[in-house]
Amino acid sequence: MVLVVGMARSGMAAARLLQSRGIVVYVSDSGKPASTEELDLAGIRYETGKHTRRIFLEAEEIVVSPGVPLDIEPLSAAREKGVPIISELELASRYLEGDVVAITGSNGKTTTTTLIGEVLKATGRPVQVGGNIGVAMSNLVHTSTPQTINVIEASSFQLDGIQTFRPNVGVLLNITPDHLDRYPDFQAYRASKFRLFENQTPADIAVLNHDDPLVYPPLHHLRANVRTFSRKSIVGKNLTLDGEHVMDADEVPLRGSHNLENVLAAIVTASCYDVRRDAIAEAVRRFKGVEHRIEFVGRIREVEFYNDSKATNVDSAIKAVESFDKNIIVILGGKDKGATYAPLVDAMRGRVKHVLLIGAAAAKIADAIGDRFPKSFASTMEDAVRTGFEIARPGDVVLLSPACASFDMFNNYEHRGNVFKDAVKMLSNG
Repeated sequence: MVLVVGMARSGMAAARLLQSRGIVVYVSDSGKPASTEELDLAGIRYETGKHTRRIFLEAEEIVVSPGVPLDIEPLSAAREKGVPIISELELASRYLEGDVVAITGSNGKTTTTTLIGEVLKATGRPVQVGGNIGVAMSNLVHTSTPQTINVIEASSFQLDGIQTFRPNVGVLLNITPDHLDRYPDFQAYRASKFRLFENQTPADIAVLNHDDPLVYPPLHHLRANVRTFSRKSIVGKNLTLDGEHVMDADEVPLRGSHNLENVLAAIVTASCYDVRRDAIAEAVRRFKGVEHRIEFVGRIREVEFYNDSKATNVDSAIKAVESFDKNIIVILGGKDKGATYAPLVDAMRGRVKHVLLIGAAAAKIADAIGDRFPKSFASTMEDAVRTGFEIARPGDVVLLSPACASFDMFNNYEHRGNVFKDAVKMLSNG
């Protein structure tokens, strides 16, 4: 029997994959999932509201969802007994056909993963995108072929549970403090990111951000062929590859200078598959970004609203704030992840005119802000949006960029972003 821990998207996908391979599956979730109908219909046994230690110890292998900490007691007991514990990423990689291009980093993963997927379509090969974004990797298995390029977003939590996972191309965008509520220290988190490369061989490629000192030079020797990208390679307005012009920087449709790094990462990755430079440029020009990442929501009486709910850490929120020149009313707060907010407060100077605080971390962020910015507290997202609009003047921007996880008030960052967008819609209809 293989035990799957967690009934969220990746856990359910893992259970379906295992059953499709004729493997006996049991699913355990300590919470109360909204529905177990799919498991009931499939005849998969499960438990909710608890983790039974005996089941963990009897398992031949355990597949852990990303949201489940690896140090919970029943997992620790199983590990001590010698039960293999893997991530859904590792499980899916055993069955997935075709190439794997895997992208990780503290920020920009989803944007870059999606963009690379679009650019690689120019190869003429089948391309599918998933992992920590949209479709769980296990759900890509049945549509994969030997010719498929599987573009996978990989989180540190997923990489913590790998054994043999080996991307043909691994991309590390950046490393900044994040998930310090789940790791003993920042160095442990950094080491987790570099696990992306641990099973690569000289036949594989590692793409690294040359400008990030925590990424390059790498933490340890990499066996893969190393290629780098750098914003310092931008001469004037030119985005180049090996010194050759690809496109002008002002042709990139994404807001924020940080997105130039994401585009450069995509350009270098595309070069691994010999995509023509003009095809790369055309794919970038067509790309409109991803939902919940500095997403334009609407304009009401000359006040613009942007949804950046995917900014679940401080550095990501800094990048969002720096994407606007001034007159920002920013909504911050959520579940604290252990990082300091001081760098964000510094970045807000000259740009932010008012701070709206929500969620469990509101008081901690308020302490970090002190009296440097006017601030207000809001009990709900709807209240924050309404207050932001009341404060705003024509030309201002109301920006949701929380710098925190969403799990104190919402199911996930998508849910949080959708509530923000619904609140803006209600304002426009009112």
